[in-house]
Amino acid sequence: MHAPPFRLARSPGAATQDDAPHLRAFTPAADACCGPSQAELNRSRGRTRLADLDAHLHCSIIGTCLSTHELRKLVPKFAPLDGQRASDLDIHHTAVELAIQGGAGGKALQKALDTRYAGALRRFSLARDADAVLALWNEARAAGDIPPAYWALMSHPETTMEVRQAAFGDLHMLSHLVGAANRADLRRLVVLEEENAALQAKIERQQARLHEMSRERDEARVALDDHTTRAAAQREVQDESALQAQIASLREALAARDARLALETSRREAAEQRAAADEHALRTVRTQLDEARTLTDALRAEAYAMESSLHAGMHGEEDSDGESSTSRTLPREALKGQRIVYVGGRPGSNHALRRWVSAAGGELTVHDGGIEDRKGLLAAALAGADMAVFPVDCIDHDSMNMLKRVCERHQVSYHPLRTASLASFVELMVRLHSGPAPALTAVPVSRFCLRHG
Repeated sequence: MHAPPFRLARSPGAATQDDAPHLRAFTPAADACCGPSQAELNRSRGRTRLADLDAHLHCSIIGTCLSTHELRKLVPKFAPLDGQRASDLDIHHTAVELAIQGGAGGKALQKALDTRYAGALRRFSLARDADAVLALWNEARAAGDIPPAYWALMSHPETTMEVRQAAFGDLHMLSHLVGAANRADLRRLVVLEEENAALQAKIERQQARLHEMSRERDEARVALDDHTTRAAAQREVQDESALQAQIASLREALAARDARLALETSRREAAEQRAAADEHALRTVRTQLDEARTLTDALRAEAYAMESSLHAGMHGEEDSDGESSTSRTLPREALKGQRIVYVGGRPGSNHALRRWVSAAGGELTVHDGGIEDRKGLLAAALAGADMAVFPVDCIDHDSMNMLKRVCERHQVSYHPLRTASLASFVELMVRLHSGPAPALTAVPVSRFCLRHG
């Protein structure tokens, strides 16, 4: 793109003597499209309407945020255009003209964008300045969620011209990347088509060979029938027993060949079925092995954390501050002054968790997820907390989703536990404050079988 569809923003004092004429040419008095319109200056701090945006931005907004199918249903209502026969380019151009003109067509486009991307608009409404809007745009761009974030950015009241330029530039470069990916896909398509043609030729050769073998078998049968006919005609002059023996021999040879062909076919089909069954069993075993390895690693880490904690509790004494030696598995003062909210779990293990955190200098607040405690108290318990922890095996989905939403609202980090046991909690605390546990070497398993040796 040699020239963007709007004037690039310049920082104060960055212009030189050579740029002075160009800057004077782009003053608000000379070119009002580069600055805010009078309608934008007079309106409130609400979101920017589609018709109030720069006319050069409408093409990128319409093309990115609305599909051609939606435009074919919407545009013919406000323009003399055949929605079924018009080309995609005509539909797009007409939609851009309606957005520039405003009026009923522009309002319909605005409503369609707001309705489709209501979630993104609510998420961007939390941004209070241009930097926050740009950060949300970068986050959505990294996640590949471009259309909702693009419309939310363009219509946000805090969006500046520099932010719109940055978003437009990112979208433009993404179009180049998509074009390059399409070219790569075309090259792969050509290769696949060549491979398909080769396979088709191979199949045709095999079919021709099968037809040839069928023809030869038919000719053999015809020859056998002819030979039988001639033998019957010559039966008067030849030994009848010799002719019958020859015919039987030929028939046996033909039957043996057909039987061998059927046997090989059945063997091939059985081998294919066994291979498919073995492949399915292998995938199942591999999946189970991966799950078992993951569970083994988690159990080893938890066992190591509990052993370290128990070893410190049995051999340590009270330190000068009166803290139990159980907390020495963590850095000194690691949990002092911190408040941890534990949601879910079992009543039998919650008491042990509270004692362990208290011994480490912290404070543990327990919420059962709504069994006896009201769920409305969860938001109040999470306010001001340093960390939230919940066991995935002892919490309902509603409480877990509420916990995540409240933690994101209050900027509180949350961590899931594998189980509601003390070992899982201790392993998480040690991993967060003391680094990961050292790798434990697995004991080699003997391959000697008591049955087969």
